[in-house]
Amino acid sequence: MTHIKSLFVTRLYQAPLGPIDAAELEASCYSIAEDDEAGQAWCEENGYPGYTSYASLTDLGWRFPIFADVIKAIDAHVAAFAEDLEFNLDGRELKLEDIWINILPEGGTHSGHIHPHSVISGTTYVAMPEGASAIKFEDPRLPMMMAAPARRKDAREELRTFAYVAPAVGDVLLWESFIRHEVPMNMSEEDRISVSFNYAWA
Repeated sequence: MTHIKSLFVTRLYQAPLGPIDAAELEASCYSIAEDDEAGQAWCEENGYPGYTSYASLTDLGWRFPIFADVIKAIDAHVAAFAEDLEFNLDGRELKLEDIWINILPEGGTHSGHIHPHSVISGTTYVAMPEGASAIKFEDPRLPMMMAAPARRKDAREELRTFAYVAPAVGDVLLWESFIRHEVPMNMSEEDRISVSFNYAWA
């Protein structure tokens, strides 16, 4: 009797972040970006399109109360995801390591990358205008598939080499930090705004 099952499953968590005022969060992101001269300089020096606070600010929860609320909500989602992943944390915790703002203008992209030294990474979405790019995830086994043929275009989602997820404003996505991901070109004339974060095992 033939039996086929899936092994080594990659999990992706998606849920509404919670009762966060999206307009207030968007205004806070723009306000921080406008005042963050160090972040603006880093983006210019490194050819980063738009704005990110990744290399300049580590205290978003202190700067604006709404970010403290965002962090509290994310903490609960990460705890739920860790439970789903059946992690044995051995008495330790998954703690917020980094949180940063991303403002991606028309034509902006964020190339493929992973988040080393973290356990869970994720993003919550602040502005996703029509035409804003979905996030693209890559099968982590791809480097080992040297001689494999391409998948059919109608392949089941769990068998595809790449997965595209188009979240709504207010959604939070979580994944294990070793999953390679990227943001393809923003085709909207308006900014795509998100807040990303990493959790480490502390």
